[in-house]
Amino acid sequence: MNGLMMNMQLSIASIAEHAERINGDVEIVSVMGNQPRHRYTYREAFARTRKLSDSMALWGLEQGDRIATLAWNDYRHFEIYYAAACSGYVCHTINPRLFPEQLAYIINHAEDRYVCIDPDFVSLAESLADQCPTVQAWVIMTSAEAMPETRLPNVICYETLVAAGNEAFQWAPLDENAACALCYTSGTTGNPKGVLYSHRSTILHAYAAMMPDALGISQRDVVMPIVPMFHVNAWGNPYSCPMAGAKLVLPGNRMGDGQFMATLINEEGVTLSAGVPTVWLGMLAHLKASGEDVASLRQIIVGGAACPLSIMEDFDHYGVEVRVGWGMTEMSPLGTVNASMDSRESLGEQEFAKVRLKAGRQIFGVEMKIVDDEGHDLPWDGVAFGSLLVRGPWVCSSYFKLEGSDAHAHEGWFETGDVATIDPQGYMAITDRIKDVIKSGGEWISSIEVENAATDHPKVAEAAVIGHFHPKWSERPLLIVVRGADSQDLTAEEMLAWFDGKIAKWWTPDAVEFIDELPHTATGKVQKVKLRQMFKDYVFPVTGA
Repeated sequence: MNGLMMNMQLSIASIAEHAERINGDVEIVSVMGNQPRHRYTYREAFARTRKLSDSMALWGLEQGDRIATLAWNDYRHFEIYYAAACSGYVCHTINPRLFPEQLAYIINHAEDRYVCIDPDFVSLAESLADQCPTVQAWVIMTSAEAMPETRLPNVICYETLVAAGNEAFQWAPLDENAACALCYTSGTTGNPKGVLYSHRSTILHAYAAMMPDALGISQRDVVMPIVPMFHVNAWGNPYSCPMAGAKLVLPGNRMGDGQFMATLINEEGVTLSAGVPTVWLGMLAHLKASGEDVASLRQIIVGGAACPLSIMEDFDHYGVEVRVGWGMTEMSPLGTVNASMDSRESLGEQEFAKVRLKAGRQIFGVEMKIVDDEGHDLPWDGVAFGSLLVRGPWVCSSYFKLEGSDAHAHEGWFETGDVATIDPQGYMAITDRIKDVIKSGGEWISSIEVENAATDHPKVAEAAVIGHFHPKWSERPLLIVVRGADSQDLTAEEMLAWFDGKIAKWWTPDAVEFIDELPHTATGKVQKVKLRQMFKDYVFPVTGA
């Protein structure tokens, strides 16, 4: 017997309709280069979005056709998110930091019909246009007065497009399983793969992100997503914030400026923000140097890379709770959040430090397990570690245009490519990527834990650990360090001595090499494949362990 409940489809349009009616007076603030900040309300935003949808309807697109963006976090990008998805099209956000050949590959693989570009990326688009035959027109996200000169074919002015539309336009009902957004992974090897989100998965993910022990977004918050809107839908913030009624602050192309971020937080009363560790390092450096505070900020979410303990402890001094989050493009991206602050007093500082470094506990909607090489489940004892598998209603089942041939499928589970442990309380800790694990003398070494310990050194700006051939132990860890700006006196001996008492003694790297810069992907992840290539002929100076 079925329940007697209404069957309402979960669609992105329902967020817009709710925000217009219930949260209509709440602000969206956008940083627009060196111009004054743009301000308007959710009500005004979705009125313009309907006008944009009305103009898009004249393009002759079919449901599921892709409309791409090359844009920063601002109000026009927000409008395209909703106009495309609510019209039955797919908003394909593209990372402009990728290499040009990757960008061309992604646009062609997605078969994007229209590409909306921030004026900052006009020259980049010009270099790609001849290689992108599926693109019918390029929409420049600016006003008619500010339209730049360009060699792009079939150029459309964004504001002219909006002005031509009718704000009385109504979106047609859509099936909740229809695709709404597309984001390509930024893997370190091979071509990027497309992850195709549905209306249903996006709504459920937004609900989950709002939960108190996740991002904890409410109508009392002012949220500033520093994580780009071109990367996994800014971790769902453009959906969760209008749903909750939170004020949204979009930092435009200034998201990497620590001083500017601190000013924006203080002037707009930001209470919650989300971004990768390097962003917070920059802002902390400014706060320490200037003596400023960020009094309104209550919480930050750190993801995308392991968060050093030093960042957490520095923010403790400013009264800001740091929550580590873990996920993947294939997970929309939220999988776990570490909301362990309440356990600080009961655990004591030393044990609490160990817990807060973990990736956190799975949020409702995500299931996870760890398995050995034969696929057998491993215990949640905090000791056993194995391949991390996940499943849930916002987890990728197949990649776009690779349906039925997904090598990550594992009897209904998605293989994350991570190696992890899970403790009895459910706290998961990533110990490595499967392709990056170090096996020394038959025993595993966690490169991530060694890296975390290294980056806690006050003279270290960034560090990476790779496994390298050793004649006796098969592999030993090699530590590669970027010194801090004023720390050129850091020696290998001082660095290696730093690990005493912080990690297992046999995990201590056999050697340290200093370089000026680590190679990164477009999303900031260290490219260990390139590091292994750089050091392929390296010989350890000693043969002991």
